[in-house]
Amino acid sequence: MQQRSEETRARILQAAFQLFSQNGYDATGVAEICAAAGVSKGAFYHHFPTKQAAFFELLEGWLAGLDRQMDAILAASQNIPQALIEMAGILQEVFRAAGDRLPMFLEFWSQSSRDPQVWKTTIAPYRRYQDQFAGVIQNGIVEGSLRPVDPPVASRVILALATGLLLQGLLDPQGAAWDEIPLQGMEILLRGLERREA
Repeated sequence: MQQRSEETRARILQAAFQLFSQNGYDATGVAEICAAAGVSKGAFYHHFPTKQAAFFELLEGWLAGLDRQMDAILAASQNIPQALIEMAGILQEVFRAAGDRLPMFLEFWSQSSRDPQVWKTTIAPYRRYQDQFAGVIQNGIVEGSLRPVDPPVASRVILALATGLLLQGLLDPQGAAWDEIPLQGMEILLRGLERREA
C-alpha cells in the first residue's frame, strides 16, 4: 500500500514538473496535473495540500540533489580550486538536461518575483549557497591555494556566474555550447583567485 502511495506521489510530481516547465506555473492547474498523472484530485490533495506545495517539493528535491553532489565533491577534492572546478561540472550537468530543467528553473525565478512565499522558499537556499561558497573560499585562503580575498564577495561572484549562465542558456539556448562554458568560466575566475608564488 505504501509503495503504491509513493508511486502515485512520484507520478504527480513528474506530471507537475512537466506541466510547470511547458506551460508555466500560473497556467497549470491541479486538474491538468491530475489528468497528466492519471490520478484523482483526491489523490493529489492526499499528497499535497496545494499546487504550490508540489511546486516547492520540486524545488527542494532539485536543490537536495545539488547539495549532495557538492558535499561529495568537497569531501573528495584535494584542494579548493579542484573542488570549484568540479562544482562547475554540476552546472554542466544542468545544461545537459536543459530541455527539462532550465524552464523549471526560470519558473522558480519568475514565481519568486510575484509571490512572497515562493520568494522566501527560493531565497533561503540561495543565501545558503552564498554562505557555503564563502566558506569554501575561506577554506581555500586558509589552505593557501587562494589569495586573500573577501569570501562573501567571491561567493556572490561565483553565484552570479552560475545564475547568469543559466539565464543566458534559457534566453539563447543555441547561442553557445552552454554545457562547456561553466568549466571555462570557473577556470577564468580561478586565475584571479588562485595564489601564485612570486
